Amino acid sequence: MLLNSAVDLLQNEEVEAIIGPGSSMQANFMIGLGSKARVPIISFSATSPSLSSLQSQYFIRATLNDSAQVPAIRAIVQTFGWREVVLIYVDNEYGNGVIPSLTSAFLEVDAHVTYWSPIHPSVTDDQLVEELHKLMRMPTRVFIVHMLTPLGYRLFTKANEAGMMEEGYVWILTDGITDFLSTLNASAIDSMQGVLGVKPHVPRTKELESFKIRWKKKIQEEYPTNEISELNIFGLWAYDAACALAMAVEKLGAGNFSLQKTNISRDSTGFESIRVSPVGPNILHSLLSTRFRGLSGDFQIGDGQLRTSGFHIVNVIGEGERGVGFWTPENGIVRRSNSTSKANLRAITWPGESPSVPKGWVLPTNGKKLKIGVPVKEGFSEFVKVTRDPITNTTKITGYSIAIFENVMETLPYAVPYEYVPFETPDGKAAGSYDELISQVYFQKYDAVVGDITILANRSFYVDFTLPYTESGVSMIVPIINNRSKNAWVFLKPLTWDLWVTSACFFVFIGFVIWTLEHRINEDFRGPRSHQVGTIFWFSFSTLVFAQRERIVSNLARFVMIIWFFVVLILTQSYTASFTSMLTVQQLKPTITDINELIRTGQRVGYQNGSFIFTFLKQMKFDESNLVKYDSPEQLDGLFSNGSRKGGIAAAFEEIPYMKLFLAKYCSKYTAVQPTYKFDGFGFVFPKHSPLVSDVSMRILIE
Repeated sequence: MLLNSAVDLLQNEEVEAIIGPGSSMQANFMIGLGSKARVPIISFSATSPSLSSLQSQYFIRATLNDSAQVPAIRAIVQTFGWREVVLIYVDNEYGNGVIPSLTSAFLEVDAHVTYWSPIHPSVTDDQLVEELHKLMRMPTRVFIVHMLTPLGYRLFTKANEAGMMEEGYVWILTDGITDFLSTLNASAIDSMQGVLGVKPHVPRTKELESFKIRWKKKIQEEYPTNEISELNIFGLWAYDAACALAMAVEKLGAGNFSLQKTNISRDSTGFESIRVSPVGPNILHSLLSTRFRGLSGDFQIGDGQLRTSGFHIVNVIGEGERGVGFWTPENGIVRRSNSTSKANLRAITWPGESPSVPKGWVLPTNGKKLKIGVPVKEGFSEFVKVTRDPITNTTKITGYSIAIFENVMETLPYAVPYEYVPFETPDGKAAGSYDELISQVYFQKYDAVVGDITILANRSFYVDFTLPYTESGVSMIVPIINNRSKNAWVFLKPLTWDLWVTSACFFVFIGFVIWTLEHRINEDFRGPRSHQVGTIFWFSFSTLVFAQRERIVSNLARFVMIIWFFVVLILTQSYTASFTSMLTVQQLKPTITDINELIRTGQRVGYQNGSFIFTFLKQMKFDESNLVKYDSPEQLDGLFSNGSRKGGIAAAFEEIPYMKLFLAKYCSKYTAVQPTYKFDGFGFVFPKHSPLVSDVSMRILIE
């Protein structure tokens, strides 16, 4: 019927342009005819994004594409920090058209569509209630609704009855419902309290108000029984489309608008051949260049459709809607339409008359506790320790990581019920590596994993980590060389033999000089020959500890002693420093300092069983046959004691937290050497896009 009417207009009425069709489905039929006849087809209500892919230059959309509102909705979700949303839409061409754009747009702001809920246009009330109950059992509480008013009214009526319009819920409407909020009755508005919606922004002007008055008066005269006389956005776009076409024709001036018959006798639809308009291309060109201030705002066609000027964000409250802000392509969300500075939205009343922003998710309401997986290991139990009481058959989970997690969960502003589940085999052994433990979250066997789990880039592809709660890095542990001498002459080693002999000679020489200067005038340096020789040696060596008893009378001798005291001070202090360094620092010298030396000489190195360090060492070009695993600090000490040639190891690679524990126990035997390889420390594991990640991370920072 539509196709016949269009062909009749083109063939018999010889039209040069067509305003219409009214829907996207009708536009699919009309676009081909317009291209064949070279007649502009101007639609003010065909909003489906799929029409853009047809790329017909003769199809002009004097309305906004449904996808034009997607950035505004995305900006709202981003502003309030919601990470998960549910899309509820009518299951037809209108509803399905915008869903791909919404899904990809949310990913750009790190939000995730957890569920798609298509609603059939002829859905029954029972089916609608069943679908709503399914949504209630999900943790996500942010719902994006894309459908038209009749179905939307039924949806919100049932949602209100089901208790889904209470505090904690978020509902965001596309323009399919928001444009017609003023036409809904009081009962429908009551069931939508607290809902947010977006709709094309229409500036308030004197021309618009005057036109509305004339429109209402005209409708009341011609249709006195019609209770609804409000002019919606499609009426404004229709008026602007007609004005734009009139302006385009006026630019061309009067002319011959005759049609020429094509050489093709029949088209593909079987209708009589379509005539080609000689002026259609000119009208199209003139229309595309037409710009003016219309009733709906600035009218300008770009890429075959009306350019977006902005969207109005409204909040359903009381008896109708209240504007809370705007979104523009240039400035994003702003409080006023003419503002260029970004600002928060006005105060919003959320469902349940709540003034506080909903967090957008809740824990499942079925009373189920979160299953928290914990690693089972033999050594390094300071972080996680799983013990089982053989009498009561109860399991107790303790350790530093567990204490941090429990403290964080206690400080959350909401209760999170959870239970620990050890990752173990029936005989109590570890059920796999840390990577296998983390994969249990991805496969939804665990809701989270808590323990000494290292944050790695490859693991972040399928799970989310909180911020780290320990320092990061991997270092090499090696034995230290014991340079402490075992003989009784160790005190001679700080000075070389040359220096010892020289010092002794100087001691004797200084004694002789002082005796020469003093023995004639100082009785302390007189007496028998043997006494004088003894005085020379005694006086010089007693200056080491400044214990000389002889008086110095000669000024020249005093001058010599000043210089000698200075030399003795330097000599004794240097000896003390060297001797101390020899007994302490030198004995901490590591046996190996170069990783390349380990690789070149084929030395055996150790790594903790189940750790990612095994993969790290293989990437460092270590031969897999030279990699030895261990489970505990005691086992690591034993491997070091055996040495690389006797089935042990020459070095071990360990994360800093484990390294500190090991060195605290064996500080006299081993040391850590540089470099330290950067890693991100220990964190807690949650499913991808889990809303708990941000809250737990925030508490880790506070703690």
